[in-house]
Amino acid sequence: MFTKILIANRGEIACRVIASARKMGIKTVAVYSDADKEARHVQLADEAVHIGAAPSRESYLLADKIIAACKATGAQAVHPGYGFLSENEAFAKRVEEEGIVFIGPKHYSIAAMGDKIASKKLAGQAGVNCIPGHNAAIGTAEQAVGIAQGIGYPVMIKASAGGGGKGLRVAFNDKEAFEGFTSCSNEARNSFGDDRVFIEKFVEEPRHIEIQVLGDAHGNVIYLNERECSIQRRHQKVIEEAPSPFITEATRKAMGEQAVLLAKAVSYQSAGTVEFVVGKDQSFYFLEMNTRLQVEHPVTECITGLDLVELMIRVAAGEPLPVAQKDVQRNGWAIECRINAEDPFRNFLPSTGRLVRFQPPAQTMQQGDTQALYGVRVDTGVQDGGEIPMYYDSMIAKLIVHGKDRKEAIGKMREALNGFVIRGISSNIPFQAALLAHPKFVAGDFNTGFIAENYGKGFAAEDVPHADPDFLIALAAFVRRKSRERAAGLSGQLPGYGVQVGKDYCVIVLQADGKHRYSPVHVDEFIGESGSALVKTGVGSYKICSTSRLNDVRITGTVNGLAFTAQIERGSAKNPLALRVQHNGTQIDALVVSPRMAELHRLMPHKMPPDMSRYVLSPMPGLLVDVAVQPGQKVQAGERVAVIEAMKMENVLFAAADGVVGKVLASKGESLTVDQAIVEFV
Repeated sequence: MFTKILIANRGEIACRVIASARKMGIKTVAVYSDADKEARHVQLADEAVHIGAAPSRESYLLADKIIAACKATGAQAVHPGYGFLSENEAFAKRVEEEGIVFIGPKHYSIAAMGDKIASKKLAGQAGVNCIPGHNAAIGTAEQAVGIAQGIGYPVMIKASAGGGGKGLRVAFNDKEAFEGFTSCSNEARNSFGDDRVFIEKFVEEPRHIEIQVLGDAHGNVIYLNERECSIQRRHQKVIEEAPSPFITEATRKAMGEQAVLLAKAVSYQSAGTVEFVVGKDQSFYFLEMNTRLQVEHPVTECITGLDLVELMIRVAAGEPLPVAQKDVQRNGWAIECRINAEDPFRNFLPSTGRLVRFQPPAQTMQQGDTQALYGVRVDTGVQDGGEIPMYYDSMIAKLIVHGKDRKEAIGKMREALNGFVIRGISSNIPFQAALLAHPKFVAGDFNTGFIAENYGKGFAAEDVPHADPDFLIALAAFVRRKSRERAAGLSGQLPGYGVQVGKDYCVIVLQADGKHRYSPVHVDEFIGESGSALVKTGVGSYKICSTSRLNDVRITGTVNGLAFTAQIERGSAKNPLALRVQHNGTQIDALVVSPRMAELHRLMPHKMPPDMSRYVLSPMPGLLVDVAVQPGQKVQAGERVAVIEAMKMENVLFAAADGVVGKVLASKGESLTVDQAIVEFV
């Protein structure tokens, strides 16, 4: 067994590998860029080596620097994590040639599965179901149309070297096939330097279901059940679960056995994933094989009780698999939500910056610990006060829950999301809460088009309807009453001028347009019951009990006998005196005042926000990589004005109307904040 390994990655996956290595008594070496010198993975590792500038092409993608770091620290093996160099055949081969062990499959296995066209042919030869299609590179758009007609619409046009949703189009007719071929070729050439394109049948109402496989150097290969990954936005997974609520036992067995056949065909040694597209009739077809650890591996760890990172390390060290197929378990139900630094209310634009507050929910499951299950686990590479850099992907954390069944797992996940405190940047937690509450998700009735069908026009606050909106009002009144009680108990108050607690209040739910909601409430304290009160609103009464402190952002307790977790903080963008209440993805800003104050508040004129239509504003924090206009220039509506880059995404800003540029307020290379003015029109 190794005594020291280097992790050629960053963020949560680097921390995940460190956890298993530490459990096994193996020392770890982290590598880091300029942007990550204070990062959590650097602090957790036994040693850390600086490998370059912030952009990944100048640090985490430099094989020479990583190999040099191995030699300098005496690391005997490299774990590549996922992303970066994890599926780079040349890197795996080079590491082996340098006498260092690559904790992953052999380079020839990576090569065999890395080319989409070659892997399809190999899968077919191994006896794996493949989608009807034309797997040779296609020369012209006209040829593409002819092939599409032969297969039968709809068809999917894909770049051979594609990934991450790039170089992919669905065509339902000849015109779309012609245009899709041209677009895919261009995108693939620009993104991957390889313009080969192939065409296959598009499976309607498809599910994305993948099989986890594990092989060793002794010819043993097993499958560890499946993961359901159909909840995707723009081909990026959002929620993953294991097992799938859709497939039958017979389909599971058939998919697993075919995945093993493919892994054996390429002499696969390590953890890997065979991805399938599954039709509504349970027909399944090979999609691709990921020759690395997957982001969503924790859900498999929960239901099988196996530590996949530990098994990868043991296999790389030459040990045989400690489990046979008959020993693989499937216990309970696990769900993972990817918590990303993005603003769901601004079309999921990246959100970078400092984590002013980062308090994940209480963990009862730990990475690498396969004994303590049926709880909550958080895999993250950040910490309170840390920075979310603009140079890497947007994932802040992975929230994983394990329940006895799917219903219990969904309930645990909703409560865990309620208790996940992130401040300073925006996150997709409200969107995750909406997905988990959607009746079709709860029923297990969804496919890969679920998000596009239900949130095709974007995501808005109205898309998170609360099952009991008056509970949020009651909670605001409860917290305000508690603060009044505390103020009344302070000593030294002048007789006759002391704070009066009172029982009648009005909760004013603030709206951006000034059409505020006024809700009278009555609050009675329970005699002898500390931290409890009965709050009566217009439509219901709520017995709330909580021992959380007034300065806690996260408040826990019971309401009418049922447990709840919510978030409450003082001050909001709408009003510094308001309480911001969040629960189940819904957020309100509320003033809790006396009835007389509410009467006066109704008379206050609404102050309209300033007119910013003359400005081009940055929709997200990021790097201004280009300003395409200059003062005095005439600009037409739809014309390119500026380009902002953040988290591997480029966002082009266009003029909303015709005009003349007055001032350019930001310069190329500047780091921008949200809503910072870039250009002013006259």
